[in-house]
Amino acid sequence: MDTTDWRLVKRRTADAGGAVYVSADGTRYRRTGGPALRSEAAFQQMAATLGYPVPQVLELGETSSGTFFVDEDSLGGQSLHEKALASLDGGRELSDQVVHQLAEVSSRLLAAQASHPVDGGPDALRRWVEQAGWTDNVFTENPDLDTHAARAALVRATDELAGTPMVWGHLDYGLPNVMPAGIIDWQHHGLVPLGYDVALALEVIPFKGGAKGYTATPQQRERYLTVLDAAAHATGQPCVSPHLGAFLLVKSLFFLALMRPTDPARGDKHLKWQYRRHLFLKGIDQYERTGNIDTALFPTLDGFASGPGTADRP
Repeated sequence: MDTTDWRLVKRRTADAGGAVYVSADGTRYRRTGGPALRSEAAFQQMAATLGYPVPQVLELGETSSGTFFVDEDSLGGQSLHEKALASLDGGRELSDQVVHQLAEVSSRLLAAQASHPVDGGPDALRRWVEQAGWTDNVFTENPDLDTHAARAALVRATDELAGTPMVWGHLDYGLPNVMPAGIIDWQHHGLVPLGYDVALALEVIPFKGGAKGYTATPQQRERYLTVLDAAAHATGQPCVSPHLGAFLLVKSLFFLALMRPTDPARGDKHLKWQYRRHLFLKGIDQYERTGNIDTALFPTLDGFASGPGTADRP
């Protein structure tokens, strides 16, 4: 594997020892890694045959040292996350152009997923809750959150989604993994209920805490979901927006799983863990009362750190 004409972009945290390179002319990317990358490349090739907007695999193989590599087409020089940050002009409001590009790519993914449902068996939704939310891990690490209310909310969510087609999904869909021409980084792929990937792309922004970056306005979130509902309708499927609460309940587990319990002495890490716990509990409360979760009501990380009097929005 010759990397003479390739420039190192970054090391791959998802695959120890792996890296990402870009060709001199910027038209191709090369990723290196181990068995996880081999599995991802195989899935990506399969997804391309289903019409998923994924990079085209051009070449793959293994070096004499056992390093696996995959070369693929570039889907654009910047992710929509990078474009969003670059378009900020003193404020924090997400660019309408970025939202439009996101809606276009998301609609393409949703249409391809709807056209190729997967029979996951009777336990497919339960397995999705565990895989997407790392549920067992979260409740093992946070046993006080493993309550009747939490379990009942998850049962309600799966009951609500009964009958929703299961499809091959990304499981980590968001602006950092969306390029102008498609979606990258499919290492976490698995079966998901239709709509889970795309519906949450703007809703997950508040989980970052609001301390930096961008935010989506209520109007942008509404327009985005309207486009997705129209795309679902065009494939003969029901709207995806009514399931936002059920989707977000599972996604809040995922974000909590990213923040492991820490020693209180590790101030910043401990605060973020406590913050994600708070968002999970706030989500359960909203879902119990309304059947939905509105992330616009989530506190910012700074508001949460300031104490109970300023943390929650009405």
